[in-house]
Amino acid sequence: MSVNVSGVKRELGMRDVTLLAIACVVGPRWIAAAAHAGPGTIVLWLVAAVLFLVPLAIAVAALTVRHPQDGGLYVWTRADFGPWNAFLAFWVYWMGIAFWFPSAALFYVSITLSAMGVKASPALLIGVSLATLWIALGTNMVGVRIGKWTENVGATAAWVLGVLLMALAVIVGKQRGSATQLDLAPKFDWETIAFWSGIAYAMSGLEMVGLMGGEIRDPARVLPRAAWISSLFATVFYAGSTLALLILLPAAKISEIDGLAQAGGAAAAVLGGPFGGHWIAPAIALLVLLSAIGQFGGLGATVSRLPFAAGTDHLLPRIFGKLHPRWGTPWISMLVLGGVATTLLIVTQFGDTIRAGYQTMVSLMVIAGFLPYLYIFGSAWKLGARTSAVCGSFVTAVAILASIVPTAEIHRVWLFEGKLAAGTVAVIGSAGLAYRRSGGRNSRPSAGES
Repeated sequence: MSVNVSGVKRELGMRDVTLLAIACVVGPRWIAAAAHAGPGTIVLWLVAAVLFLVPLAIAVAALTVRHPQDGGLYVWTRADFGPWNAFLAFWVYWMGIAFWFPSAALFYVSITLSAMGVKASPALLIGVSLATLWIALGTNMVGVRIGKWTENVGATAAWVLGVLLMALAVIVGKQRGSATQLDLAPKFDWETIAFWSGIAYAMSGLEMVGLMGGEIRDPARVLPRAAWISSLFATVFYAGSTLALLILLPAAKISEIDGLAQAGGAAAAVLGGPFGGHWIAPAIALLVLLSAIGQFGGLGATVSRLPFAAGTDHLLPRIFGKLHPRWGTPWISMLVLGGVATTLLIVTQFGDTIRAGYQTMVSLMVIAGFLPYLYIFGSAWKLGARTSAVCGSFVTAVAILASIVPTAEIHRVWLFEGKLAAGTVAVIGSAGLAYRRSGGRNSRPSAGES
């Protein structure tokens, strides 16, 4: 087994990288929201794939091959734009994932409890979400050799979920037709515009594979193939599953959080007989939960490599640049990520409903998560991938602007916008304070940086 200069082993082969990419990109949570926005989102999925997912795949593959070590985004940005920009990109991206964890946990736990017939109070929902979050992070600390199977199972569950939804839609559609009139022309109203950022964010995630570049065997061969396969899968999954929900349910009646459970119930009610019963909704819930575990494992493993790279670069306390003596993982980074995500999950619920709190979390996640893409596509431009850089940067800007548009479930607009403004300032400001305290000018290139 080969070991790179940072001390981590190259454990990931073609299958592992492809399934890791699928686990990081594909999120069932976005399907119901897309279907609720109407059939026009099917076209928007395809547009996002062409203008963002494919350019991102090209950029990540090229940059990871150029810098085949752990740290990805941080290493790329440092090489092209210097240590301060690398630190800012890492910090903002890391915080964006910290926002992602609690919002995703709220969704996945909500749909699981809904499918089980449990009426969840805010306390129960938050409590179970925190338990799920910490179980996922804790089990991922034992190393890539074990942790990669979590992502493999999650990606496979996503594939089975997509096939199941589309099969149910075909069977139900033949019996009673589509529940939604399939007018594929996108609608340009405030509700749809607010979801543009969600569509773009759902297509992101391939850059996370680059964060583990030091643990991929033969990245020059594996990365481009894995990127194309996972991009095709994600496009088919999102567009096909959204279409399936629209056939099963009227768009206006699809809940953005409980929509998948609703679809299972609608299919069971129509099918009846040996194909009906109570198995469909629980099966969907199980597949969603397995997919979530894969995502939690994939994101927890990949994003922890950012503080690790910054720690070896002397921009964070030295302990972040050390691996666990037995498991060989940056476990301190995972503990800190879990602590920040826990705090955010609790704080963002203050003074608001659980659904408005969820929407606030999603918008903060998009803003923080997308700002670093400007660096990724900037590095792609310098590398010569000009078309990918222009397309990706354009979608990035649109996604950030769309994320500040309040949805219909936001009743206190100024509270919503105030949280977004305060959260964004806090993230960027904390990056500046942390960099200044680290004495960033005295940093040195990460191990293995060319």
